Amino acid sequence: MGILEGKRILVTGVLTDASIGFHVARIAQEQGAEVVLTAYPRPTLTARTAKRLPSGPDDPPPVIELDVMNTEQLDALAGNLREHGFDRLDGVVHAIGFAPQTALGGNFLETSWDDVATAVHASTYSLKSLTMACLPLMEDGGSVVGLDFDATKAWPVYDWMGVAKAGLESCARYLAKYLGPQGIRVNLVAAGPLATMAAKSIPGFEGMTDMWPKAAPLGWDIKDSEPTARACAALLSDWFPATTGEIVHVDGGIHAIGAAY
Repeated sequence: MGILEGKRILVTGVLTDASIGFHVARIAQEQGAEVVLTAYPRPTLTARTAKRLPSGPDDPPPVIELDVMNTEQLDALAGNLREHGFDRLDGVVHAIGFAPQTALGGNFLETSWDDVATAVHASTYSLKSLTMACLPLMEDGGSVVGLDFDATKAWPVYDWMGVAKAGLESCARYLAKYLGPQGIRVNLVAAGPLATMAAKSIPGFEGMTDMWPKAAPLGWDIKDSEPTARACAALLSDWFPATTGEIVHVDGGIHAIGAAY
């Protein structure tokens, strides 16, 4: 019996099988969970990717279109989940992050407020809006897990996404504070750089991927999302019943040492 046996979990951010969310959904299924996916901006691609999960091409998880910046879609989410047979949720995975190109790659001082606002809305506020949209189906409590990237440092090319991640960390703590009395835990997994489509879109990001495996005490494989996905699965399970507002680092140990970039 897996650690997520009988759980019903919503996973966002699955685009291809290189997405971290895909591997979280895969391990969740392997550990006994029933999974539902949300998709944006290409639900047909997510639906094709869903067929590669352990449930197989004949029984893929449902895929619901959801733009976390769209209030109408958020308001409709609980109803759409019920239509797909999900009358409750035990876990929610926030694997969403977006910033316009002008907000990345060394453009920090020139980025307009409109582009900063987009990054913060999509990458920070969406943790709160997604959680609240799922709240009606979490009456018995549950676990919200978000994907993070260490926001204690100013990474050379991360720029306003780094600011958005700092906001995400604070947002998670406030959600933990306000939703704890309802039995809902909110935690983040701060992963090292991984070769996802989102990471590849950041100008100069390869500098971190070159440095990380050499500097991390445990080493680091930018193509291996398994450690990150396992941490998410553990936090979604009942094995951390009294842990909330936490950031679990899955980065080979970089956060703990004085490695220079």
